[in-house]
Amino acid sequence: MAPLPTRTSTGTRLAGRSIARLIQLVTRTSSTVSEPANLMAQLASAHPCIVACWHGQFMMLPELRPEGIRVSAMVARHGDAELIGQAMSALDVTLIRGAGAGGRKRDRGGVQALRGALNALEDGQSLVMTADVPPGPARVAGLGIITIAKHSGRPIVPAAVVTSRFHSLRTWSRMTINLPFSRLARVGGDPIFVPADADPETMERLRLELEAALNQVTRRAFELAGADVARIAPPRAPVAGDAAVEPGFRLKAYVHAMSLIRPFAPLVLSHRERQGKEDQTRRPERFGISAVKRPEGTLVWFHAASVGETNAVLPVINAMVEQHRGLSVLLTTGTVTSAGLAARRLPAGAIHQYVPLDAPEYARAFLSHWKPDLAVFTESEIWPNLILETSRAGIKLTLVNARMSQSSFRRWKSSPGVSLPLFTRFDLVLAQNERLARRFTELGVRFVRHIGNLKIDAPPPPIDPVELDRLRVATAGRPIIVAASTHEGEELILAEAHRQLARDIDGLMMLVAPRHPERGTGLAEALKARGYSVAQRSAGVLPDARTDIYIADTIGELGTFYALSRLAFVGGSLVEHGGQNPIEALRHGAAVLTGPHWQNFADEYTALLKRGGAIEVNSAAEIVRVVLRIARDDAELARIRAGGVAALASLSGALAETVTALTALLPQPPPADEGFRRAS
Repeated sequence: MAPLPTRTSTGTRLAGRSIARLIQLVTRTSSTVSEPANLMAQLASAHPCIVACWHGQFMMLPELRPEGIRVSAMVARHGDAELIGQAMSALDVTLIRGAGAGGRKRDRGGVQALRGALNALEDGQSLVMTADVPPGPARVAGLGIITIAKHSGRPIVPAAVVTSRFHSLRTWSRMTINLPFSRLARVGGDPIFVPADADPETMERLRLELEAALNQVTRRAFELAGADVARIAPPRAPVAGDAAVEPGFRLKAYVHAMSLIRPFAPLVLSHRERQGKEDQTRRPERFGISAVKRPEGTLVWFHAASVGETNAVLPVINAMVEQHRGLSVLLTTGTVTSAGLAARRLPAGAIHQYVPLDAPEYARAFLSHWKPDLAVFTESEIWPNLILETSRAGIKLTLVNARMSQSSFRRWKSSPGVSLPLFTRFDLVLAQNERLARRFTELGVRFVRHIGNLKIDAPPPPIDPVELDRLRVATAGRPIIVAASTHEGEELILAEAHRQLARDIDGLMMLVAPRHPERGTGLAEALKARGYSVAQRSAGVLPDARTDIYIADTIGELGTFYALSRLAFVGGSLVEHGGQNPIEALRHGAAVLTGPHWQNFADEYTALLKRGGAIEVNSAAEIVRVVLRIARDDAELARIRAGGVAALASLSGALAETVTALTALLPQPPPADEGFRRAS
């Protein structure tokens, strides 16, 4: 197979050639030992074959080439791998671009690479490749290499080439840079054949066999070279049976500080109550004190920070209550708006409480009263004292729909004395994607799975038919654009877009639902000062024929608002906030516009943009251009909607997997003759 063209910088080419010269220097200056002694002859007799090694020990693999044998190498399509690719090219190795998906849905050229590998083997070239797939986990063989062997009929030869002198880089695979003037050891294992009719069970068995063989030849190569194999061991993921790490100094200091500042908690809450951010009548709940009695039987405690997390976890609560008769649910949240949502949407019998402030005494009081059998935190809720006290009480602890920004990950990673004592206490983390799962694993979580985003499977926000009719009568068929979950700095851009659009679209109204409704009054005043006719929903006002912008500063009505429009802009994306959830708009059939800053919902927007299910805009002018195009072309609107449906289908499935995983953690029911159930 001919090398595929790729854009490569001059610097990368020079660096690649330098690596190639280093490989040649290591080979020339090192004493070599092979096992078996006739290893090169065996490789020649197996030619064309698939020579496999671990990713961290890939550098010297071109050294395993019998004279006169043509070789291809599979190289991933990213910057680091391009260095290796250029080195391989300089050593007269043909490149096959692409790599396996490593459990992800994103295409990394895997299909193209598979085709190239099969063509190379059929053309009489041996193939060298790593069995573990970037970016990890290391030392776990992927099914890609097994698939190539199955379809080609050629054997896999596990191999390792190591040197006594090397540098080990702190990468996911502990990549080794081999050094000259070493003892060089080459070890090959027995060929592994994969039958053409191998079923999934057989392929998995052979994958594990390859894994074991690669570990064996790697250990043996280090023994022969006289080097310490422990130096190249990748970071070990925590496993079952590991004890939770005890708090370090900084975490102990935090716990102590939160205990000391308890006398100031009433002052802080009073200030927040005056701002409308706390419910004065329920202040004791913030101290872990409740007037509500604990229900009998099994109790699952869910914690969600605010409205978004509550919306994500409500379907899980509903499904578990439906599937488990007698199961009781406690939901804690931290905001007044989420409390209102819980009051409207929780199933009958479920209890809502405000989460206690994160002081150890408040956490202990809360847990002593409720005695939950399972604690389910949502998304990024990491409260140290709640986590520590829950774990000490012997309560199983989980994190669902888990996410963590890169900046948060860096902060946690830089403070292992804080992060490890917290994350090693989780019994299970269900992450939104594979990248996030790796972050939680690196922070110490024992059991991590990536199953998708719960918000994909959540039902659309409800529509109030009475209010919908009132709004439709008030707007009298006017065209409406909904701008949902907007943040400061976006509304003026949207208002300018409305001003320009109104010249071409008669009667156009923009409905703006700010992410933080308390901004509604100030926003209305700012827009009025700029000459817009504004009505404000929280003031009990409906729009009329003259209203340019309707400020929908209320909670729990987004479903009703989305039902008014064929087109929705989803906020937090024209400013550097990271975007908001587009799924609710899609569920109501709206075509979605987004700004360029959607990294907090990268999986969703990547799928949407790839399928044409959303359109990215960067300015008022782009909003105008896109809206006019859609307004004039119903087929364009239909295409965007169809792309949204396809994207949702590709992302769904997290709800069922979450319910199944949590069910497995519930306590087993007592024997039928026990005659009693646990009570408070």
